[in-house]
Amino acid sequence: MRAKHLVWIRRICQAFFLGLFLFLLVESRLPEDVYLQYSLVFSSDPDLRLSQPITFFFQLDPLIWLSSLLSGHRLIHGFWWALGLLLVTLFLGRIFCGFICPLGTIHHFISWVKPSLKGDRMTRANQKTPGHRIKYFLFIMLLMGAVMGLNLAGLIDPISLLFRSLALAILPAIGVGLKELFDVMAASDIKALNYLSYGGEALVSPVFGYGYPAYKTAWFIGLIFLVILFLNRIRPRFWCRILCPLGALLGIFSRFSILGLEKDHAKCTDCKLCSTSCQGAASPMPGQTWESAECLLCFNCFDACPEGALSFRFRWTPKSNRGPDMGRRAVLVGLAAGISLPLLAKLDGSAHHVSDPRLIRPPGALPENDFLRVCQRCGLCMKACPTNVINPTLAEAGMAGFWTPHLIMTRGYCEYTCTLCGSVCPTGAIREISVREKIERPIKIGAAYVDRGRCLPWSGNGPCIVCQELCPTSPKAIYLRKEVVPGPGQSPMLVDVPYVDLKRCNGCGICENKCPVRGRPAIRVIAAGESRSLKNQILLTDSVS
Repeated sequence: MRAKHLVWIRRICQAFFLGLFLFLLVESRLPEDVYLQYSLVFSSDPDLRLSQPITFFFQLDPLIWLSSLLSGHRLIHGFWWALGLLLVTLFLGRIFCGFICPLGTIHHFISWVKPSLKGDRMTRANQKTPGHRIKYFLFIMLLMGAVMGLNLAGLIDPISLLFRSLALAILPAIGVGLKELFDVMAASDIKALNYLSYGGEALVSPVFGYGYPAYKTAWFIGLIFLVILFLNRIRPRFWCRILCPLGALLGIFSRFSILGLEKDHAKCTDCKLCSTSCQGAASPMPGQTWESAECLLCFNCFDACPEGALSFRFRWTPKSNRGPDMGRRAVLVGLAAGISLPLLAKLDGSAHHVSDPRLIRPPGALPENDFLRVCQRCGLCMKACPTNVINPTLAEAGMAGFWTPHLIMTRGYCEYTCTLCGSVCPTGAIREISVREKIERPIKIGAAYVDRGRCLPWSGNGPCIVCQELCPTSPKAIYLRKEVVPGPGQSPMLVDVPYVDLKRCNGCGICENKCPVRGRPAIRVIAAGESRSLKNQILLTDSVS
């Protein structure tokens, strides 16, 4: 096959898989018809599920599968796709990096649109350097950390990183900017602008979200993503060459690829166009040893060679390619870091003691230690949550739980009949539960308590029954009693004051979210009483699910 044909096939595949990733990203939300028709009051269907296979790219990712297997000691449903990809890599090399990976496609496009270096500087930059070993250090560190029970792969896995960055930072930022523009247009006295704003908001809301979704540390997540993109100004596909741990794993498996680069030294005129166009610094020039572990199968070198000195061919005779240059220091330091990090992560006490009371996990979450072993911090549950209550942690879960999901009730609440977070979790860190199981069991994520000093009735500042009215449990977990409390000027007042029945409260947080006392609500939810933990109980009669 001619070089230009291979390049165009690669481009078409890149565009298709990037488009598929973005489509599934947008579709990882409450269906529009349910949202508009019921206004977040869920339909009678007891188990609402997303119809699109939004976990496909996560199931295709062997680093997610391997880290979850080593850390959580469980086979994740649907991850046979990842095994298939490793098998394909054995025969075809890093075809995932060149043809499929959506993050790699974005880096490739940015490197092509605005190349950072040109001419001889690009040729020199495209030579292999010791910096290529960093990705092997990161891979070994993550692998050893998973063996030791600390799964941090999702922090820098390309699929998790891209989804988290786009879902929690980039798309919300664009959405907020567009909606603020539409608000300005809607406030205009020009009717044409008014109509355009209404139509524009109707078009962009299904993509960027209804309302103004906001996520904790989103600015930091977005900043990291932009920095990673900027690194392409230093070297083309800097992330893929230097930092990607998945690329390191696929590079190890590509040693036995039967698809190899053939070089004809007699035809080579030493023009160095192949080295200039190489996306992975894989040493494609005749006279150099081809680095199959670094080759991204972009076929640029094959296409750029004017003399036909390079070609990709299948080699049916058993012959292994040159092994990846990991470097002894990178291996040893990676092993040391992988052993040290899990031990250091447990020094905050969260692994052996009751966790932070603010650490409220989604319904169906595994016990904390098991949860941290398989959670990939991908942000899928946060993106799918219709009330924006699920946010990434910062310090609530310690270092081991950085960017894992938890509920912030002042930003949303856990809808009583919603189980979307468990249905989209790619690794089972949040179990897939039914609405019936969530309500009838029930599954508790925490317990509410009343801050009497801030509560309007308890503090004698006026009547209020908002929390009791909105409590969704049946019978209600929040009930009212007539009490005489000191009012203004110490005059007695007879008011209805709220109490919480801990046996009925499931910690959904709607009371905290809707409390009219702003800033710090007068009724708040803490993790105590969660049914997933024996340690974190209030009532001894509570059952653990």
